[in-house]
Formats: sequence, C-alpha cells, structure tokens
Amino acid sequence: MKKIVLFIFFTGLIHNAALPQPKVTAEKTGDKIEIKVNGNLFTNYIISEHEKYPFFFPVNGPSNASVTSMRNANYPHHSSLFFGCDRVNGGNYWQEGLERGQIISLRADIIETGNDKVVIENECIWRRPGADAPIKDKRIITISAPSKGKFQIDFDVTMEILIDVVIEKTNHSLFSGRMDPDLAVINGGTIVNAEGETGEKATFGKRSPWIDCHGKRQGKIEGMAIMQHPSNDWYPAPWFTRDYGFFSPTPMYWPENDKTTTLKKGEVIKLRYRVLVHSGNHIEAGIAGEFEKYKSE
Repeated sequence: MKKIVLFIFFTGLIHNAALPQPKVTAEKTGDKIEIKVNGNLFTNYIISEHEKYPFFFPVNGPSNASVTSMRNANYPHHSSLFFGCDRVNGGNYWQEGLERGQIISLRADIIETGNDKVVIENECIWRRPGADAPIKDKRIITISAPSKGKFQIDFDVTMEILIDVVIEKTNHSLFSGRMDPDLAVINGGTIVNAEGETGEKATFGKRSPWIDCHGKRQGKIEGMAIMQHPSNDWYPAPWFTRDYGFFSPTPMYWPENDKTTTLKKGEVIKLRYRVLVHSGNHIEAGIAGEFEKYKSE
C-alpha cells in the first residue's frame, strides 16, 4: 500500500512539474495591442489617437466574456479599465470631449512576448489645445496568468510633472475599473474591500489596500480585483465606489486641504496597481493572500 501511495505521490509531482506555463503573447495590430493567453484573447490595450486615453478592453474572464464594460448612455466616459484625471489645470483628461484634454500615446513597445508574460512600455503626453502639457507619463504593463482561472495585469505608471499642476477636488482620478453590468451589485454581484465591508455605502470613501467586484453569470462566479501597492503616494487611497459597477482608488476626491491637490514642476509620481481577473469570489480566488504577495514585490 505504501509503495502505491508513494508512486501516486511522485507521479503527481512529475505531472505537475511537467505542466507547461501559460504562453502569453502580444501583437500590435493597428491602434491596439492584442494580448492572448494560450491563443485565447485576454485583453486589448487600445492606444488610438481618437480616444480620450489608452485603455484595456475587453478584459476577458475565465468564462471568455469581459468582466468590464465599455461605456453606456449614462457614463460614456467609463472605458472599461483605464487611467486618467479630471480638473488638471482646468483640463479634463477623463470625460468625453477630446478638446477638453487628451492622454496621447507617443509610443507603445512590446518588450517581451511569447513566454509566461507580456511586457509593454508605453509613453504618453497629457495635452489640450491652447495649454501647456501638464504631465508626461511612462507605463510599464506586465500581463501574466499566474494560475488556472486567474489573469493578472500589473500597471506601473511614472508621472513626470512638466509644469506646476493644480488638480481641483474631483471624483474622477487615476486608475479605474467599470464592471460588466452582469457582475454589478445592482444585479446581484458583490463589491468588497480588504476589511470585508461590502456595497457602495460601506466601501465609499474608505481607505483600503484593495477592492474586489464579482458576480455570477452563466452559472459561475467570476470577478476582478484592483490592488494599490504600498509604495504609492496617497496609499491607501480612499475608494470611489458605485453599486452599478464602478470602482477606483481616488485620492483627488479627498485632498488634504479638501480643495486641491498641488504638484510641482519636476516632481515624479510613481504609482503601481495590480489587477486580478479571477474565477470564484474573493475568498475562493485568495485575493487577500495575493495582496500579501504583491506588497512584498
């Protein structure tokens, strides 16, 4: 009996060791970079000059349907998973209207592809007609599939402040996600922070390292978590949350003087975020443990 058990044990070890790592690839096609995991589309990083800013869409979950949504009549400025900011020196780098402000991709290079991760380097300029550009940013985007039923986007951005910047108090700031309606609280989904508080009323304005949104569709639960790295300025930033499916760590809505956030010319702001798209709820996906790993990186 012992020999049989040992044989099964070691056979299992050999089998697990032989399992190939997911192959993650990136290919630039027109105004987007298409990222696939084992040949299946995970996400597109869209860098069109006709868009308000670069963004990810779709962001496909284990069901092969997007966990994020792409705009609607009420919120046409919610573009899936994106980075921007309103009320920057009078400009708007968040809501619709390119003449109000736009984050333009200057270059987007695929640094690594074809193994267990994709690495993209993207440089952007924030500009609008008749005004000096306030910010230039550089993004390092790393995409991987760390385990079965789990996809990961690391979004590391360095913001170079080109002129003195004043950001008036705004609920529209920095890294943000808009969930697919099927997964939103209003349709039976869950939004939960690291402290276990759930729903818009309990999570709005609360400081927390991460928030997860998940819900059931096609008979299975899947969702998306956004994490803030402890090295970030304003960490942990308070969260702007909505039961209809929007969530964002938004420091500019709770500035220290309750009016403005001021950034001086020459300042460099470094921000890191991790997105985990997963099957199951936040407990089954081990989001708390995943954050513990992330904060030590």
